[in-house]
This record gives sequence, structure tokens and C-alpha cells, in this order.
Amino acid sequence: MNHHNDFILSPITHILQEAVIASTGIGNGIETHLLYDYIMQSIFLKMTGFQEQKMKCISWELASNDYEYRYEFTRNPLGECSSYKEKQSVYKNIIKLIKKHIPDFNIQDNIDKEAIIKDSTSSVVDIFANTNLSTWAERKYNEHVDICNEIKSIHFANDNNNLFAEINKGFSLKKIYEEHLYISRNRCAHNTQSYQQNLPTLKRLSDDNFRYENFYIWFVVLVLIDNIFIELYKKYLSVLSEIQ
Repeated sequence: MNHHNDFILSPITHILQEAVIASTGIGNGIETHLLYDYIMQSIFLKMTGFQEQKMKCISWELASNDYEYRYEFTRNPLGECSSYKEKQSVYKNIIKLIKKHIPDFNIQDNIDKEAIIKDSTSSVVDIFANTNLSTWAERKYNEHVDICNEIKSIHFANDNNNLFAEINKGFSLKKIYEEHLYISRNRCAHNTQSYQQNLPTLKRLSDDNFRYENFYIWFVVLVLIDNIFIELYKKYLSVLSEIQ
């Protein structure tokens, strides 16, 4: 049994489910609202850490099965796999190894992007619905639902080189990841807010992009990435089984 494969194919949403179960007994009275930031940051860091380890496991499996890739991997090892650039590198590498055996492989023809959107957006809603984790920040929760409606198939996995579409104006998953999710991940991981003001400025609050400062939408983006890689890795395993 390959434990790496089990981990790679396991959904990141189980972290959200565990969080809901763990917080059930807390209640949602006004005296509990101060727990919101602590709990949401904890969930967020668990999810980002889970995904970083999954990227490393995928890379390790690719290197274990392909000697040419192993040589490249040892010469240019990945970092923490927390940045978008590093995730995109893993995305391109797994497709590269699939194309080694299926030259005309194109990701758009091999994953159901509409199903990925539906699963990624509905999973967070379904898990958090009618729980204290949604009522503690109800406005943010409702805003994330509106943002989810903007996610379309054109926004991700349009080709074999880009995990998220390169969009200069308008809605962009790449910008949400790089300018909001990733920056917040680093702030939480390194506790940089301990010496900074914790409240946003009025200028920042008035910025249209401030709506992306939202744990719920970050969870959705992480689940979306997770679903893309799970589907890609399934395809990789299928190709691997055929050539062995």
C-alpha cells in the first residue's frame, strides 16, 4: 500500500469537517465571537500546511517513478510549496510526465471543470451551513457565496502551463491567491500581526479587493486547488498503471 497515494487522494475538506465537529460544543453566543479569529486562523494554517505537504508528496512520487524527473528534481528542489509559483511548478510537472506517455494530453479534455467548481464551492457551504463557524462572521460568509458565483471554468486549468488563468482585469483566482491568501498565510504562519495594527485602514476597507480578505473564499480556493490536483494525480496513476 502506498501511503503517499492515499494522502494525495484524500480531500482537504476533512479539515473543515473536523473543525465543525470540534467547535460544536462551543455554541454561538456573543461571548464566543472572540474565538473566531483563533479558530479560523487555525483551520487556515492546517489547510495550507496540508496542501504544501501534498505538493511535496506528489513531487516525491513523480521523482520515484521517473529517473529523468528525479535528476531535475534534485537539481532544483521545491521550497515550502506555499507560493503560487511553486504550486504551478508541480502542476506543470505532473502534466509533463503524463504527456511523456500521452503526447496530445490536454487538461481541459481530461478533468470535469464544472464538477470541480460545483464541488469546491458547495463543500464549504455545506460543511459550514448552520454552524457557529458561519454565524460568527455571517456577512463574510454571505459575501463568499457571492464571490463563488463568479468562479467560472475559464479561471483555471485552461492549458497545461497555468494552474490559474492569467487575467489582468476582473475576477482572478491567481490574484486572490497571491495578493490575499498567500500574504495572509505568511502573516499567520510567522505571526507578523503581533507587531502590526490588527485593524484595516479606511482606504483598505474602501478598496473593492478588500472583499477577498475572507477566510471562507480562501478555503474555497484551497479546496479548488486540491480537487484539480486529485483529478490530475488520478490520471497520472492511470497512465502509470498502463506502462508498468
